[in-house]
Amino acid sequence: MLTKKQHELLIYIHERLTADGFSPSFDEMKEALGLRSKSGVHRLITALTERGFIRRLPHRARALEVIKLPDTAESPGGFSPSVIEGKFSSALNGRPAEQSGETIGLPLYGRIAAGTPIAALADQSTSVEVPAGLIGKGDHYALEVAGDSMVEAGILDGDTVIIHQCDAAESGTIVVALVDDSEVTLKRLRRKGGSIALEPANRVYETRIVPADRVKVQGRLVGLIRKY
Repeated sequence: MLTKKQHELLIYIHERLTADGFSPSFDEMKEALGLRSKSGVHRLITALTERGFIRRLPHRARALEVIKLPDTAESPGGFSPSVIEGKFSSALNGRPAEQSGETIGLPLYGRIAAGTPIAALADQSTSVEVPAGLIGKGDHYALEVAGDSMVEAGILDGDTVIIHQCDAAESGTIVVALVDDSEVTLKRLRRKGGSIALEPANRVYETRIVPADRVKVQGRLVGLIRKY
């Protein structure tokens, strides 16, 4: 799945190729997307190339080719993670979520990993500051992602995800799911009759289908923080 900016850039390149016969310059792409620097364009181009949407043509200036366009499931109609770039602080001494200026302190529950319930992950000595705009009503917590099963949704190994704590979620939502009261995983949830499909966002992994009574929703994804 593409992020909003990746989707915007892909469509812009496609439209310019169709209209002009050649791809726009990095300066034109930067202006079209309202980015501050061409390095942001480079990161988007790299991400689209790695996901197989475009390719660079060798030995030609401004040579990009659109290989495919996103279908409905890959467009921003689904989840487009709010990626906050930069370093974050984790020294709020385990206090409950509280607002301080334009940031909010959330408990950081460690790395989401199979075999460990969320309650066991909780470490009340560690918190993370997140922009207040990522947090709505209700209780929230943060988890560090381990693994690459959700990379096509823009969620990478080492990212910190912001989770709205809840026990129910609509089909198609990316959730923290507890399976058999022992295994926690971050996946897209699909309801199929009396079963639940836990879908990865990586073609290397298979979708897991289990009876609905074996799955408990522990929260839904609302934001993401990435360190560089």
